[in-house]
Amino acid sequence: MMRKYASEAGGLRAARLGPHGRSATARTAHNMSAAALRKRSDASLVNKVPVAPLRPILANLQEVFLGTKLAVLFPAVPLAIAAQCASFGQVWVFTLSMIGLIPLAERVSFLTEQIAIYTGPTVGGLLNATCGNATELIIALFALIQGEIEVVKCSLLGSVLSNLLLVLGTSLFCGGIVNMDAKQPYDRTQADVSTGLLILGALCQSLPLMLRYAVGAGEHTVAAPTTGLDLSRACSIIMLLAYVAYLFFQLKTHAQLFEPQEVDDDGADHEDDELPVIGFASGLFWLAFKTVLIAILSEYVVGTIEPASQSWGLSVSFISIILLPIVGNAAEHAGAIIFALKNKLDITLGVALGSATQISMFVVPLSVIVAWIAGIQMDLDFKLLETGSLFVSVLVTAFTLQDGSSHYLKGILLLLCYIVIGACFFVTRQPASHANSNGAELSLVTGTLGAQVA
Repeated sequence: MMRKYASEAGGLRAARLGPHGRSATARTAHNMSAAALRKRSDASLVNKVPVAPLRPILANLQEVFLGTKLAVLFPAVPLAIAAQCASFGQVWVFTLSMIGLIPLAERVSFLTEQIAIYTGPTVGGLLNATCGNATELIIALFALIQGEIEVVKCSLLGSVLSNLLLVLGTSLFCGGIVNMDAKQPYDRTQADVSTGLLILGALCQSLPLMLRYAVGAGEHTVAAPTTGLDLSRACSIIMLLAYVAYLFFQLKTHAQLFEPQEVDDDGADHEDDELPVIGFASGLFWLAFKTVLIAILSEYVVGTIEPASQSWGLSVSFISIILLPIVGNAAEHAGAIIFALKNKLDITLGVALGSATQISMFVVPLSVIVAWIAGIQMDLDFKLLETGSLFVSVLVTAFTLQDGSSHYLKGILLLLCYIVIGACFFVTRQPASHANSNGAELSLVTGTLGAQVA
């Protein structure tokens, strides 16, 4: 079976080469980061199976479930489902679901990479753009359905902060310590593009907040009580348009800037990593299956987050901003650190900045648009503390990456920023259920009335 897929890949290889011999596959930094936790399957056991028709099926299952170093965490998936069905305890359901999401997120990255080998760079790139942060997107959608708007906002904010400060900070620190005697350069072009988009996203998320405070202070008036919500929806459309332009820039006009290439210490290319190990139809089936499992566990996480908050004595905002993002992309985060240790900072930056950009410019505005379609009043007003943390984090990251080289002190500074922000949300004790989903609209109404009285 492996020879069959290798033969198919041989026919695809010529089509994947660009005009200058450059690989045209849609293999991104996210894929390469997650690949750092994969392991090659041992086909010897499968070949010993006496029933020949079963061998391809078993080989397929082996690649999908055992082809990762995180396979030991897969039992948490059925255990979470069993705990939910048996009403074993909501805290256990929450914990097992969080653990189960870790290998599932890594397998989704693996399957999108396998499908991209067959579909080509454009479709594969769009798949990566859609599924790169599938866990965060699915959790956000289920939280929206259940009316947990604050959980949506906090989890997405936490994902951006986690990528910019925790993942990037840990990577730069570890890479700086291990490679202290070596140069640690990286491509500034990719970093500049990502930080520019992140600043645009932070601006769009700040405008509804600033409007609310300006109206509340009587400095301005608005035409309607829902102006803040309308502004958020308009900003979301702008953010999505900017993200589409970014995808066109990344996949078409300047694709060479976003193609990190892993090499061995002797300079040999990892060409074998571009060979498919499962078929196209199998990849689609398992991608759909894993996505369904992520959806099930995400629903469990959203439904049990408040009982877990009460049991652990932690606020819902702290769990949503700190714990959920760490679990959602743990595989990619670990891979980013591994590549930083190998002094391959372009891949590390591609993971951290790329994921933060995707969440800020795609998942956040998409959540607002989906809520709009569903008749849910979700805006981009993430409140003062959350928005301020986001804006400062983006600026700190942008200034940290402006010179094109790294050292361990940069990592320490980013990590300290993350610790301070985490401590701030740790001491807050406002659960999501007490937050008014229409807070921005009510504030605008109050501000308008106050301005009229004045």
